[in-house]
Amino acid sequence: MVTSYTALVDVIAADISAGRLKAGERLPPQRQFAYEKGIAASTAARVYAELLLRGLVIGEVGRGTFVAGQAQLPALPVEPFDGRIDLEFNFPSLPDQAGLIARSLAGWQQPEALGAALAPVTQRRLAEAGRVSADFFATDHWRPRPENLLFAGSGRQSIAAAVSALVPVGGRLAVEALTYPMIKGIATRLGLTLVPIAMDKDGIRPDALAKAHRATSLSAVYLQPVIQNPLGRTMSKARREELLRVASKLDLMIVEDRIYGFLTDEPPLAAEAEERTILIDSLSKRLAPGIAVGFLHAPPQWRERLAVAVRTGSWSVTPLALATGMHLLADGTAAEITRRKRADAGVRQAIVADCLAGHRIEADPRSYHAWLELPEGWRAEALTAAAARAGIAITPASAFAIAPGHSPNAVRLALGLPSHAELRQALMRLAALLAARAEEADVTE
Repeated sequence: MVTSYTALVDVIAADISAGRLKAGERLPPQRQFAYEKGIAASTAARVYAELLLRGLVIGEVGRGTFVAGQAQLPALPVEPFDGRIDLEFNFPSLPDQAGLIARSLAGWQQPEALGAALAPVTQRRLAEAGRVSADFFATDHWRPRPENLLFAGSGRQSIAAAVSALVPVGGRLAVEALTYPMIKGIATRLGLTLVPIAMDKDGIRPDALAKAHRATSLSAVYLQPVIQNPLGRTMSKARREELLRVASKLDLMIVEDRIYGFLTDEPPLAAEAEERTILIDSLSKRLAPGIAVGFLHAPPQWRERLAVAVRTGSWSVTPLALATGMHLLADGTAAEITRRKRADAGVRQAIVADCLAGHRIEADPRSYHAWLELPEGWRAEALTAAAARAGIAITPASAFAIAPGHSPNAVRLALGLPSHAELRQALMRLAALLAARAEEADVTE
């Protein structure tokens, strides 16, 4: 009997190469595999991990491990293209945004200007950044307080700092059942337990939040009330009011992720319950990934604790990023890029509607992502693998699911990175792939 884990990996790889294991076929659960092979469970885990590293299989939370395989794709009625079209990472990009930013920063070629940008981040600089940011984010519905603004190195770091300040080690953080995947890594690093809360068309359900809190006390709740990632849902006014009532009754603080809020005019929850909310925002998606500035707007009683969390977590904003971000906010460049991205998102959603007509798509017409529910005969991980072989990167629903076994049969399409032509090309190929595979019916549950 083969006992070396590398030898077992080679055997499975050979079976895939020879077609004895076909694309989309499910491998046995690791414990069953260990029993069949007469090996330890830890050895079986190493086998499956090595298969994942080699790209031979794909793991789907709650469903199992499936062969990525090397089966040939059916002929598709789309012109071939070179390279990889990325519908996985969601960084909205305009063809002219670099030019707009370069024009704004042209004066920084002078040593005095650049020297000031590279100088240490003092309390005076932070106070000025607070004033600039408060003016920029102010709307008819809400005006942030400059003294309540804190800065971190990114939106992700801002979330980590807020959660770190609110939830003790071993504590419980409520989150949407499908949510921003990085919250799982943040929770692991901070030693927290994530509690998935049921959702409906309006987002997180207040009754489910209250039930979870009654079962075992929660420390806080993290959510995205506007253009939620991955579903694209925005809370109705009635849902917002109900959620804030429940949070107040349970004495729960809310970490409000507004990363995609720049695409809408929806007011933040903080506009209605500033004392109950730590608002998170950033510039990486609004402007460009390299402008790494995260924002936390917090009630006064939480400000010092959050500042400590930012410092001790090594999440402080860098001098150059802060200077760049504030300059772009102050001179109108950020507002112009925001205006153009809002228009661009609508164009991209129209391309999705055209190319995937007839498929079940959930998306906010203002957003840079879409949720595709798969037709019968497809599994999310099998489609992800097939799309990768066709040069398209997409994300299966399992990446966003908090509870194992509760992953819908769907994928998220991030629309922001490719050009309009590349996006159309990728979606046409994806549509043809879906149709061809469904007709072949060679992928079964």
